[in-house]
Amino acid sequence: MRLLIDMGHPGHVHLFKNFIREMRYRGHEVKITARDKEITLQLLRRYGFNFVQTGSGKTGNTNLIWEWISRSIEVFKISRKFRPDILLGVGNPSIAHAAMMLRKPSVIFTDTEHAKFGNRVTFPFASVICTPSCYCDDIGPKQVRYNGYHELAYLHPNHFIPNPAVLTELDLAEGDPFIIVRFVSWQASHDVGQHGLTLDTKRKAIHEFEKYGRVFITSEKPLPDEFENYRISVSPEKMHDLLYYATLLYGESATMASECAVLGTHAIFCDFAGRGYTDEEEREYDLVYNFKLDGLSQTESIQKALELLQDPDLKEKGREKRKRLLSDKVDVTAFLVWFIVNYPQSFTMMKEHSGVQYSCASISGDTP
Repeated sequence: MRLLIDMGHPGHVHLFKNFIREMRYRGHEVKITARDKEITLQLLRRYGFNFVQTGSGKTGNTNLIWEWISRSIEVFKISRKFRPDILLGVGNPSIAHAAMMLRKPSVIFTDTEHAKFGNRVTFPFASVICTPSCYCDDIGPKQVRYNGYHELAYLHPNHFIPNPAVLTELDLAEGDPFIIVRFVSWQASHDVGQHGLTLDTKRKAIHEFEKYGRVFITSEKPLPDEFENYRISVSPEKMHDLLYYATLLYGESATMASECAVLGTHAIFCDFAGRGYTDEEEREYDLVYNFKLDGLSQTESIQKALELLQDPDLKEKGREKRKRLLSDKVDVTAFLVWFIVNYPQSFTMMKEHSGVQYSCASISGDTP
């Protein structure tokens, strides 16, 4: 089988990396195209993946539309030469459009309900749309729901073992309390016109959190000079190790909040729109706490963080909650392998049997 996967964001590299390794191990051929956005290309190189660059990230709706058009053309040209059997991507119009022009199936993954514009220009052209079972929207007959989160493709214990060596880079030891604060750029297509935490909220949060441990900031955008001393200096591929050992995450990233949840680290997530998966991680597992980005909620988010930090057993409680989450959910890489290897029969089976039970296929088996 020949597969083409387009990476448009660093999170896509994490989602697909173990899938790519497993498919290649099985003898399938995988070609990677990638957009130069944030650390996407850096991660691909760190993981030893060859790729073809197809443009770079743009800001603003007009620029983004032109970027999607040009990347669709590029992906089409590369695909026509490579001749893939299936094309894959995450919320990716370029993959859906190229596959349609080639008359090949495309499998699109998404977990972001409020990416309305991107979804409108992607879903009509996709063959299959894979979403977590907790995804809030009903997309229609193309939708397949699996019982997991994107983050369980790379942070499930089958694929991830935390390395405490990262702590020494920050002069920390296991058990030392520390808080990670995450700011995003607000330049994604689904973030246009939105903004994040206010400077006063950020300043107050850091000041209050320092009373309970060291504070480290990871940010997609430049930081004010007053925050530069808090910036994390570890390499990006070690961030998940750090999240595992962190006492708490506070910030604007849904992905990082969900990563913390599946690692057993409590997270405060502040955003203008909810997500089906972070809502479930709060409702079912009490590991993520969701707050809207208005004035009162920003204050309440800090109060909730302080309440958690005052609990001396917070980490132990988080590990217990994680065990329950992992017992409920599946290894998403295993699901991806089973679904693609058995496509299109796998799609039919998922639709006929409501999907969830077929998500439990082991990575070593071709059938559930």
